[in-house]
Amino acid sequence: MAEADPLSAGPSLAAQVRTAVIWRSGSQVLTQIVSWCSTLIVIRLLAPEDYGLFAMAQVMLVLLSTMNGWGLASALIREKDVTEQRLRQTLGMLILLNFGLALIQFLAAPLVALWFEQPMVTDLLRVQSLLYLAVPFCALPHAMLSRKMDFRRPAQVRLAAALTGAATALTGSLSGWGVWTLVAAPLAMIVTEAVGMTWAARAPIRPSFRFSGAGHIAGFGGVMTATQLFWFVQSQADVMIAGRVLDTHTLGVYTTGLFLAQLLAAKFVPPINEVAYAAYSRQEGTGQQQMGPEPLLATIRLVMMVALPAYAGLAVVAPVLVPVLLGEKWIEIVPLLPILAVAMAMLTLQILFSPATNARGFPGIALRVTMIGSVVMPCAFLIGSRWGVAGFAWGWVGGMAVLTGATMLLSRPVLGLRIGGLARAIGPPLAAALAMAAGVALALHLLPPVLPLVALVLAVMLGIGLYGAALHLIAPERIAEALRFLRERGEAEPATAS
Repeated sequence: MAEADPLSAGPSLAAQVRTAVIWRSGSQVLTQIVSWCSTLIVIRLLAPEDYGLFAMAQVMLVLLSTMNGWGLASALIREKDVTEQRLRQTLGMLILLNFGLALIQFLAAPLVALWFEQPMVTDLLRVQSLLYLAVPFCALPHAMLSRKMDFRRPAQVRLAAALTGAATALTGSLSGWGVWTLVAAPLAMIVTEAVGMTWAARAPIRPSFRFSGAGHIAGFGGVMTATQLFWFVQSQADVMIAGRVLDTHTLGVYTTGLFLAQLLAAKFVPPINEVAYAAYSRQEGTGQQQMGPEPLLATIRLVMMVALPAYAGLAVVAPVLVPVLLGEKWIEIVPLLPILAVAMAMLTLQILFSPATNARGFPGIALRVTMIGSVVMPCAFLIGSRWGVAGFAWGWVGGMAVLTGATMLLSRPVLGLRIGGLARAIGPPLAAALAMAAGVALALHLLPPVLPLVALVLAVMLGIGLYGAALHLIAPERIAEALRFLRERGEAEPATAS
């Protein structure tokens, strides 16, 4: 029996998008508060060497995770009708794929340990191979709920998973598990999410291994998987290279600084992209006339209005932020953050393009972009490695500048995007963020000696005030647009024939 068509009756697409963004992003904030409270405690208790070892193991985990089948499940979001048999076929594909990945990681773990010359990496990877077995029961339910623009129940499940992971991380760090704390917490989280997502979506748990008629799903998922493979190369090349030229302490400092700088791009933009992809796909599925670049520009305006001041603020408050959040033993991160903040601002903009091009049926654009990135980023890191840990940070800046330009160039024909429109979307928040950063930097320079916590609180309060005032002066319509997005509610649309 066919799944109920989510494209028929119900609230308007605009109203559903607003609700989805609020649930997905709002829940992400709450989830990250839980996660960060435990993470900050764990970082203070564990040593940089623990994070260095974990980063080495993550290289293979991230590589194989690019092939775990999320692209197969995502193909269902674009389908007009999805039958029970199609869901069971997709589950069967996901189970076979992830069981194979778990076996590959288990067997290949000693080779990774040999590359980094750290025998313990073998044991870490073999235990982490269990993660793949839960992926099918996360990916399929997520796709089913995304088709219906239902982000409320996944948000609740992710919050429960975050609480479970936080409890596990705190238990491990306080009990002296060391690096195993970083392995146990994700395992606890993904098992909780798999159970919760399957229950929330009422997803099938009995797979079908007869794949007749499912070739187009495998094809679309294959392109997205290839995209993720090249993404792995461009995003993990720094650790692959740094793991050979830096000691575990310095590698831990670098990866923790990168984690801090990537927080917005890695934790808060992907939920927005999930909603954007589902909304763009809904628009394509209804057969409505394409609206040109405006939906993407609206997303860019809203995201960059938050992201640019966040990165500018991170750059200027780093000297007081790191001691407060992480402790004095992580002070070596401070000079890296201003450099990485510039790169992450470009990364945040660059990753907003792929949901729009994928939803319009052009996944090859994102594939070509990541192919370019798989060459540009390793070259940038190889060049930067000559200057130590700071060189890797500058490698991010140079590589992302090239990659962001390539993304815009390749996406323009499909999206109808003009450079002038993009500049108008980014210009006002960028100008306001730079003005804010200058004001905060001057205030911190003139501030008499105080505790780092006091200086951080004063800097944040001043930064919020300066940015709001500058943006209101430069482009008051941006503030009005954001408030309108949060306030408005769409009216229900009449039912349409399925």
